[in-house]
Amino acid sequence: MHQPVLLKEVISHLNLKEGDIVLDATVGGGGHAAEILKRIGPDGRLLGLDADESAIRRTEDKLKNLSGSVSLIKGNFRDLDMLLSKTGIKSLDAALFDVGISSYQLEDASRGFSMKYNARLDMRMNTSLDLTAYDIVNNFKESQLSDIIKTYGEERMSKAIARQIVKARAEKPIETTHELAEIVRRAAGFSYRKSKIDPATRTFQAIRIVVNDELGALEEGLKKAVSWLDTGGRVCVISFHSLEDRIVKRLFKGYASLGILNILTKKPIRPSDKEIAENPRSRSAKLRVAERI
Repeated sequence: MHQPVLLKEVISHLNLKEGDIVLDATVGGGGHAAEILKRIGPDGRLLGLDADESAIRRTEDKLKNLSGSVSLIKGNFRDLDMLLSKTGIKSLDAALFDVGISSYQLEDASRGFSMKYNARLDMRMNTSLDLTAYDIVNNFKESQLSDIIKTYGEERMSKAIARQIVKARAEKPIETTHELAEIVRRAAGFSYRKSKIDPATRTFQAIRIVVNDELGALEEGLKKAVSWLDTGGRVCVISFHSLEDRIVKRLFKGYASLGILNILTKKPIRPSDKEIAENPRSRSAKLRVAERI
């Protein structure tokens, strides 16, 4: 069952009032959206975005018995200015970004996100995108693969892994998640013998980030959300790895230095031990909050 991460903390820091206009830029399973809708009441308006069509359908089902105005839109939050313009609204009272991959996407074997299931390499959040994980693994040069795995996976064995991928694909295309994971494990093997995480985890993360241009989208989307915030409006961002968190921290600091945002979280808010025990996926979550001046 999907559990929204840092739910109480997000709702508290969004500082919602009845009648507010709120953007949930990543509706995912609809958990945050449902609580937001309860707080803003029938006079409020919730605008929900997601690049994944299945996430839109799930959220529609979750919110169908709640009162209030809801607009759910399929699209990447990097395009939120264009998407919001079509709704007729002029500004936002609050915005939430819960970035990265959802548990629904990980558990959908057909999407090729997880090593847990043997599926064709895909990893597209928006299935209409052209570039897939298969394309990257089988067509990118060894130097490109190494750079991707090092930069976006922060993987110290990136060169060895890229070399092993190129060697394996010379014999036959690498088609499935299990094939790729086994190749990476062979390349990284010894250095991970005492690690708690699977040796292929960082490589899978890196490829997924590039397929969906997640970091570029986060930077663009967050900038646009800030420009839509009304005075006193708040933006909350939940990130799950250091690359995302660095982008949020840097942008917030930049806007604060310009007198546009007031940073409300000097250090990111982390989930409690209780939440981590109940929802292990939350363990790496970091929440940063800022308010439009």
